[in-house]
Amino acid sequence: MIIPFTELSEDTLNNLIEQFVLQEGTEYGEHEVSLNEKLAQVKQQLGSGEAVIVYSELHESVNIVPAAQFRHKP
Repeated sequence: MIIPFTELSEDTLNNLIEQFVLQEGTEYGEHEVSLNEKLAQVKQQLGSGEAVIVYSELHESVNIVPAAQFRHKP
């Protein structure tokens, strides 16, 4: 189930994004990107619809995934 990021409190959203960024270990290219920049990038992706917040009832977990990836899952 997709959870609209606008329905989360600012603190909850920020904590979720921070957990995602720290857990994912995402590669950002040749240049180091600060934590604040990474957080802003993910927030921007949620705002633009490139990424979505997904709740899994089966795993009782919440994660951020690329919107295209979520839509292509069987």
